[in-house]
Amino acid sequence: MAETRPAPSGDRPAVLVLRALGLGDLLAAVPALRGVRRAFPEYETVLAAPGSLAAAVRATGTVDVHFATPENGRQVPSLDHWPGPPPAVAIDLHGNGPLSHDALAALGPGRTLSFARPEADHPAPPRWRRDEHERLRWCRFLTAYGIPADPADVRVPPPALPSPAPGAVVLHPGADAPARRWPAERHAAVAAALRDAGHRVVVSGGPGEEELCAEVARRAGLDPADVLAGTLTFDGLSALVARATLLISGDTGPAHLAFAHGTRSVTLFGPVAPSLWGPPPDRRHTALWHPGPPGDPHAATPDPLLLRITADEVLGSALAALHRGGAAKEAAGHG
Repeated sequence: MAETRPAPSGDRPAVLVLRALGLGDLLAAVPALRGVRRAFPEYETVLAAPGSLAAAVRATGTVDVHFATPENGRQVPSLDHWPGPPPAVAIDLHGNGPLSHDALAALGPGRTLSFARPEADHPAPPRWRRDEHERLRWCRFLTAYGIPADPADVRVPPPALPSPAPGAVVLHPGADAPARRWPAERHAAVAAALRDAGHRVVVSGGPGEEELCAEVARRAGLDPADVLAGTLTFDGLSALVARATLLISGDTGPAHLAFAHGTRSVTLFGPVAPSLWGPPPDRRHTALWHPGPPGDPHAATPDPLLLRITADEVLGSALAALHRGGAAKEAAGHG
């Protein structure tokens, strides 16, 4: 895992990137962050992101410095604690509004690149598109400023840490908001069917999701030892996903870990379409979604489109993915 420093050294000019959001947002920005680092090889690349993402930032290997911001939800954080001279370049990968632009501009950088206020006299200033995939958006944004970035450059190496359940099917029923949480009883039905088909199934969850994960396991008849909730570090979760046979989850951070590690996945979408946040085009990844009007991804109840996805749909997709994975392993063994 690449090491990062907590503050710029001051020995080189700094490129400060603001992306103070969640794990999925960080991983979706990996192609853009790699583009920035390649474009400024003589500069220190600094990422302003929440301190809770420290291990994930290190794992991406995309920056030299992780400038920790306050845990601020999805709001623009204060950057008043910036410790050094003004950054040579400030890049707003946080959003398209003036607040994030202004937070960076307040540091007095030599240049500020943003959607909110493109550089004056720019020949082709980038414009925000509501219907654009997140990875494509930021790569297009940078390219407009002469910084090439490849949206397919999503892979992140797995940690050296061993998996707590190598080869298992991992169900991750939680999400930051109820809008993206598929019902526990449907997760349990899928888990029980996969177990009956001969697969080891474990349930993962973050802090505060222990009760949800225990309910899924209890309904499915899984062993309590197969509940990995609230105990995994980021590296432990990353190792679990990287060495899983399949990940089944909603549109949340672990799904992006599966994309980053090339782990087979079935991802359930509801309020936000997979065309905006879905996996890269790869047969290893299946996105389930029933088209309809967009919803609020931060709402307090499960999204109606998410609830249209049935347990039979998820189970069928999971079994198909497992079959493809087994066939691929068998072919490799005969190669």
